[in-house]
Amino acid sequence: MEISKLGEFGLIDRLTKNIKPENSSTVYGVGDDCAVLHYPDKEVLVTSDMLMEGVHFDLTYIDMQHLGYKSAMVNISDIFAMNGTPRQLVVNMALSKRFKVEDTEEFYAGLRAACDKWQVDIVGGDTTSSYTGLAISITCIGEAAKEDIVYRNGAKETDLICVSGDLGAAYMGLQLLEREKTVYYQQVDEARQKNDTRTLEELKSFQPDFAGKEYLLQRQLQPEARGDVVELLRQANIHPTAMMDISDGLSSELLHICKQSGCGCRIYEQNIPIDYQTAVMAEEFNMNVTTCALNGGEDYELLFTVPIGDHEKIENLEGVKMIGHITRKEFGAVLVSRDSQEFDLKAQGWDPLLKE
Repeated sequence: MEISKLGEFGLIDRLTKNIKPENSSTVYGVGDDCAVLHYPDKEVLVTSDMLMEGVHFDLTYIDMQHLGYKSAMVNISDIFAMNGTPRQLVVNMALSKRFKVEDTEEFYAGLRAACDKWQVDIVGGDTTSSYTGLAISITCIGEAAKEDIVYRNGAKETDLICVSGDLGAAYMGLQLLEREKTVYYQQVDEARQKNDTRTLEELKSFQPDFAGKEYLLQRQLQPEARGDVVELLRQANIHPTAMMDISDGLSSELLHICKQSGCGCRIYEQNIPIDYQTAVMAEEFNMNVTTCALNGGEDYELLFTVPIGDHEKIENLEGVKMIGHITRKEFGAVLVSRDSQEFDLKAQGWDPLLKE
């Protein structure tokens, strides 16, 4: 169905008709000029992300449902990174004429799946037209007690540096998708140059080679916000001194914490958690797997520091790894390699506004 048959408000009604608020802080959601929220005894956390087609995602290899899921999760992740609880989501979309009503419904199916997982209410947003493809802007609103909020600027000397999960898998998933996309278009170009209509027809059912690499694809296409880790820390009575999620790469995020906390750091290559599939894929691409883990980004794992006194508690937490410790600022940010060489950490994670 053409979106023009429904119009803006018809489309909004269709996408939000079954959305029912679940949080007590959501007084009124979709349906008026503004959502109405009530937070009497908590601090309000607000985060926003823009995702642009061709910059942040490629519809050649991500479908609308996965895109909706990922769009929600990357915002929900920011709330968890402040040690907060996500409560509401505001969704804005700009659509070109090539998108149909069914495409938007798939997007919302993924969006709602992510929100349902963490009991987040979709409370409003905007839709408009676009001449340049698909643009998505999402704002997530959360809550936290004042004393529970964790900023990036609280790391102290001797604090332990910890990460959840494993790193580099999302980046290797992206490399895999880009490779298969290149293979496909190379075959299409060759067939067109030869005017080979039979091959062009066969390429309509082209199947990329993803066997045995499902984990890498999931990490890239369907990232998970680590609210489970936040809950584990709470249950273990561990209050991080600094925390953020890993969206642009471990090295970049760690340098953010060091800069804002006025400190240095020392991390150990052998302690950086890397999945087996990530290592195999890096070898296949002839890439250094540690470099992928340090700079790849889009893992959405949690990077946090804790007082050294919590060492034993952290050791007993499943899925959390200590990778180093905080030092004085004058000692710099250092990576200690497996053969005990020392290298300065550099912010080589992805930055969309820097020239390559």
